[in-house]
Amino acid sequence: MIHLKSITVRPTAGPLAEQFPFCLPLIRSLGRLEFTAPVTFLVGENGSGKSTLLEAIACSVGAVTVGSESVGTDPTLAAVRNLGKSLKQSWTKRTRKGFFLRAEDFFGYAKRLAEMREAAEGAVRAVDEAYEGRSELAKNLAKMPHRSTIGALEGRYGAGLDAGSHGENFLKLFQSRVVPGGLYLLDEPEVPLSPLRQLALLSLLKDMVDRDCQFLIATHSPILMAFPGATILNCDVLPPAPTAYGELEHVTLTRSFLNEPERYLRQL
Repeated sequence: MIHLKSITVRPTAGPLAEQFPFCLPLIRSLGRLEFTAPVTFLVGENGSGKSTLLEAIACSVGAVTVGSESVGTDPTLAAVRNLGKSLKQSWTKRTRKGFFLRAEDFFGYAKRLAEMREAAEGAVRAVDEAYEGRSELAKNLAKMPHRSTIGALEGRYGAGLDAGSHGENFLKLFQSRVVPGGLYLLDEPEVPLSPLRQLALLSLLKDMVDRDCQFLIATHSPILMAFPGATILNCDVLPPAPTAYGELEHVTLTRSFLNEPERYLRQL
């Protein structure tokens, strides 16, 4: 399902046009960007602006964030919010489901969940002290909202997002939060994932595309880019243009290195 059909950058004049992120060549060249597949990859070198563009789309659509701050309050997105206001959206079907996730925000989110659980467990212990000498019924009633919080966290995340490896926990979070019919904006989701876990993420993407989800993903991973039927927008080309998988520098360079690592290492 393609929920978000396109975005268009409205013309910007005056001093703002010379400021970040409006000054980025990618943004200046953008005009109208169409999404023609349920999975679209934004690919480019560091500094190309692909992550900035994804952040601006998240701000524009008011995406829920999986992180420590919302797109409306995150201080790191202050400049990008201005670009988000300049984006005109075109929808097939407007959806409020979905989220925006940057790999670095995952760790902050896991920490926040751990703090929530610790606070709830502390509140349960505090009830035992405050209600000493009172009936078990009174204690259980006082503990009920805190136990409910713990139960809800365990029901969604199991033992917790700090109980396993980063890759395992990232996939656990992804599985627990993705619902059918949503728009999902992912910035470099491969960062905490091994190659095997990236293949697992591909499987999850396929399952959720079959359930009417749309994904916009900024990535450097040749593994993720291989998703069947995906559109790969090369952000090193201005304006961004669909590029075949086998023509991407990420793919050709990785393939060449794996075939002859000694040649590259000698040059280094």
